[in-house]
Amino acid sequence: MDDSAPHFYEPRNGHGLRHDPMSAIIAPRPIGWISSMSAAGVVNLAPYSFFNQFNYRPPIIGFASLGWKHSVANIAATREFVWNLATRPLAEAMNASSADVPADIDEFVLAGLEKAPCHLVAPPRVAASPASFECRLTQLIRLTDSAGSELDTWMVLGEVVGVHIAQDVLENGVYQTVAAEPILRAGGMGDYFTIAEAQRFVMKRPRADAGGN
Repeated sequence: MDDSAPHFYEPRNGHGLRHDPMSAIIAPRPIGWISSMSAAGVVNLAPYSFFNQFNYRPPIIGFASLGWKHSVANIAATREFVWNLATRPLAEAMNASSADVPADIDEFVLAGLEKAPCHLVAPPRVAASPASFECRLTQLIRLTDSAGSELDTWMVLGEVVGVHIAQDVLENGVYQTVAAEPILRAGGMGDYFTIAEAQRFVMKRPRADAGGN
């Protein structure tokens, strides 16, 4: 056996390792800490590690849910949700909100979090979070595999229509990423990362010329 050759596997046949490496390779990832509200007015709060931004103007963010969970059901019914930045001081509360509980349980109460009202959407935001996005649903997509078979995974995309930013993470009109203390999801059963100013580096994109793509 050539120890220098990369470990190769086909996911459909298993990875052959102690733990699935996929989520550890695509890491760290921002967390989709999503608050939503049912048509009956029941509030839900849950974190999703499959989350990111997909467009600038208008800003569109999205998360994927493995299964038709309460968040997806609420958003499908009301077409609104809020993304809340998960931070190191809020890590334990964020984790508590991931509990698998009945739909009538308010995870804000479960996690000991204060609600704050939004301006343009009905669901509340996490008051202690330094940044929150009010969103309206643009697309709800059921994922498929390469053969076209439907998966029990749902992609939720939403346009950011309102943004809340705490004053203490703004400096001369510039958002300070490190000051907000975001936490990022990694691999393993419960691995997370934080960021620090010492880890920052600056790299500007090459300038486009007339012959570029």
